[in-house]
Amino acid sequence: MTTETNLLTADDLLRLHSEGVRGELIQGALCETMSTGVEHGEIVMELGRHLGNFIAPQRLGRLIGSDSGVRLERAPDTVREPDIGFISADRMPLGERITTYSDVVPDLVVEIVSPNDDADNVFNKARMWLSFGVRLVWVVQPETRSVEVHRSGQPVETVAEDEQLDGIDVLPGFSCTVASIFGS
Repeated sequence: MTTETNLLTADDLLRLHSEGVRGELIQGALCETMSTGVEHGEIVMELGRHLGNFIAPQRLGRLIGSDSGVRLERAPDTVREPDIGFISADRMPLGERITTYSDVVPDLVVEIVSPNDDADNVFNKARMWLSFGVRLVWVVQPETRSVEVHRSGQPVETVAEDEQLDGIDVLPGFSCTVASIFGS
């Protein structure tokens, strides 16, 4: 006995989103996502504010949030949602209006660990982003008030609450204390 699976496309996912279904596509399969809570949202806004205050005046690129979606594969489609993504202006022009998912992989992705996230899944998601060409992934750990820094071919580095989070070569000159992204 065989079971036929109907794979969804990125266009199907956009339609479902307009009908109130929230999720990502992984090789055509819908993975519904849930709201992540106030703490998660506050961290997104704080870190987004720090990044935006650095990026916008210099017109360095675009910041995107989780509902934006990034198409990573086609046929079958994979669309993932970083909590925060940065795409440099030289890879995605600032004046260009884009009403669907981005086909440009971010330079920087931020993932914030939620209370119901499994540590292995978050680590694997960071590695997945790197495998698609993201240059820098920050995994924010609210429980330990730290940030894990993932870069291709490099060991994971942990930045503690009292240390500076650095944009390295992706956002040269950007830094903020880890404590500040937790509202401290």
